[in-house]
Amino acid sequence: MNKPARALSLAFVLLAMLIAWSSSASAQSIALVGAQVHPVSGPLIEDGVVVIGANGRILAVGGPTLAIPSGATIIDVAGKVITPGLVDAHTGVGMVEVDSVSATRDLDRGGAHLVRASYLAADNFNPDSAVVPVTRAGGVTVVNLVPRGGLVSGQSSWANLAGAGATGGVFGPATAMHVALGEHGSAVAGGSRGATLMMLRELYDDVVFYRDNRARFDENRARPLAASRLDLGALQATLDRRMPVVFTAHRASDILAALKLAEQLGLRPIIAGASEAWQVADELARRAVPVIIDPMDNLPQRFETLGARSDNAALLARAGVPLIISTFSSHNVRNLRFYAGNAVRAGLDYSAALKAITAAPATSLTNGPANFGTLEPGKRAHIVVWSGDPFEFSTQAERVYIDGAEVSLDHRQKRLLERYR
Repeated sequence: MNKPARALSLAFVLLAMLIAWSSSASAQSIALVGAQVHPVSGPLIEDGVVVIGANGRILAVGGPTLAIPSGATIIDVAGKVITPGLVDAHTGVGMVEVDSVSATRDLDRGGAHLVRASYLAADNFNPDSAVVPVTRAGGVTVVNLVPRGGLVSGQSSWANLAGAGATGGVFGPATAMHVALGEHGSAVAGGSRGATLMMLRELYDDVVFYRDNRARFDENRARPLAASRLDLGALQATLDRRMPVVFTAHRASDILAALKLAEQLGLRPIIAGASEAWQVADELARRAVPVIIDPMDNLPQRFETLGARSDNAALLARAGVPLIISTFSSHNVRNLRFYAGNAVRAGLDYSAALKAITAAPATSLTNGPANFGTLEPGKRAHIVVWSGDPFEFSTQAERVYIDGAEVSLDHRQKRLLERYR
């Protein structure tokens, strides 16, 4: 075969391969058409189109004129509402099965150790937990698994709720280090808030010492340190600002103490709990510190929450504080959308509430660009099709996609309802 003929033959082969690849990809693509689409990253789209690619990523998002790939499966969802999959930033999903049975509770490392920085919540996650499908049916596709206990509780991690299998479970590196201040922190540190802060300063002084004298420590030629080598090594990531530190603090003075400590040590702080955060909203906004709150925590149940109020979220958002809404739960994460809805009832802007349970947690707790939490081309296809406004009690999640695959909305509670109806 002469050279021109070989070149022409090769061109035909490449063209055939390209056509075959394109046909295969489009045949596996899914186009959701006709719904009201909330991308979160941009304005609301009426009569919108969301195209899911064969690779589990979002191919395109747009209005009714958006071109749909040839051969894509078209699903008419007219009259429905589409949002990103919801994200809860502070949960125990899959780490607690039955609260009253200690053998099924894996949130807390236990023991007398105050510093548990190397403890990974991810090691406890059970993707087969009966709580996972119940949570998923509430439109929640990703949760942050958070450890509890001690002064430094350990490291949290993202998990998607696809269930057991290749796509379900923990993904990405650890998201944050968790530290307890306030009443809990003072209780475990010996009875005072000052003791808590003293122990944390000593701990981080030892983290620096360990970093600079690791060889001496390993040779047993160093003074005793405040934590184990694994814990000291794990805390190094927070000093390097590769990992944020989530301080659980409710009282306004405790929040300010966390901000001061973070500034002294060079940490990236996030405040969780934050019942009285509205009192120091300007300071939080000035430092651009994200705050994770429960909008239902609106009563003075403890001395450290005397200033709790229902419009905490609204006041923080108006001040410009990066806002995240969480259930702080293991079994009631399915109600995350109602927590956000209650914040809207108390004055929070609707778009800000939706962002607080999608893009905001994904961005604040991901080291680098988040690949979920919004509906944008290239993002992981975590998508929920709702029967109506997701913040309304009567609305149901009708379709849920995790990494582009539609997942079952069946769960044990639904089966029990049908059985005993």
